[in-house]
Amino acid sequence: MLVALCAPGTVHAQATTERVVVNRFTGLAISGFDPVAYFTEAAAARGFERFEAVQDGAVWRFRNEGNRAAFLGHPEVYAPQFGGYDPVDVGRGKAVEGLPQLWTVYGRRLYLFASTTSKAAFAADPDGFAASAGRRWPKLKQELSQ
Repeated sequence: MLVALCAPGTVHAQATTERVVVNRFTGLAISGFDPVAYFTEAAAARGFERFEAVQDGAVWRFRNEGNRAAFLGHPEVYAPQFGGYDPVDVGRGKAVEGLPQLWTVYGRRLYLFASTTSKAAFAADPDGFAASAGRRWPKLKQELSQ
């Protein structure tokens, strides 16, 4: 029997064979962080189990009922772009999970990054990376769903 011990607050490995980055053990999208809080609190904040919703085959957690309702009303606004995969890597045709703690809101959309290097690259040319990732995402998304 294999037992994994993790420190409290540790972000667990995410699945990278899905259209949305989901923890394969818990089913949580973006490790249980509230996607709306990035906009309302300008912070990466964990959601609570009592405020959950299922969307796109993933369990999303929220800090309060208002955030949950906002997300369910407009998931295309609040969910991370490119399913939570790093837009710099998506632009290169690779699906690399973004980390909820490495984020930015640009053009009223949420982006998650795999590394500080990737986040800095995006910051230097957000329009270019967003456009490149946007062009490659449909094909990559299709490959992830197979």
